[in-house]
Amino acid sequence: MSTTTGFLKNPSPTTLEAHGVRLVPLDASHANELEQAAADGELWKLRVTSVPAPGEAAAYIKAALAGRDGGHMLPFAVLETDSGRIIGTTRYHDIVPAIGRLEIGYTWYAKSRQRSHVNTTCKLLLLEHAFEDLGAHVVGWRTDNFNFASQRAIERLGAKKDGVLRHHAARRDGSVRDTVMYSMARGEWPEIRRHLEYQLARHAD
Repeated sequence: MSTTTGFLKNPSPTTLEAHGVRLVPLDASHANELEQAAADGELWKLRVTSVPAPGEAAAYIKAALAGRDGGHMLPFAVLETDSGRIIGTTRYHDIVPAIGRLEIGYTWYAKSRQRSHVNTTCKLLLLEHAFEDLGAHVVGWRTDNFNFASQRAIERLGAKKDGVLRHHAARRDGSVRDTVMYSMARGEWPEIRRHLEYQLARHAD
């Protein structure tokens, strides 16, 4: 495929599943369960994330679906396959089909599911779909300059740090953050895929 073309196809709602984790298209019916997931750890109190506070999940989903309808987002609910319970959410965003670029973000999980295989599985599924099904050339991430846990998680995937955008975005508390940018190129994906699969195999042992 030519390196100057965009996606092989436009991102559209789909279901992705592996290792006991299922990503399903986010919709309005998920609001209550999403609030329950956020309550596991009171995640909305974290300064460096954008998790909906109690009573805000419906509006949070509405904004995500508006981004989907606008063609620049594709949001997912994250479920455990055994229980069918929603344990978080993630999405593609800043989708630019003309240059084959998208970003992965708006990702958060219930506190009890953090530091588990869930994030590695979600990233494997999203990266596989982006590079192998959609034809992406670059996948990006962005995170708060003080969200060190997120930065470490992105770096463990094998993404490269592109730089820092100074005074870039507002936080919930009204302060303005610097944004740390990362990316992964298509040519890097085969080796990174093997690394993620190795990590998940170790978890299963």
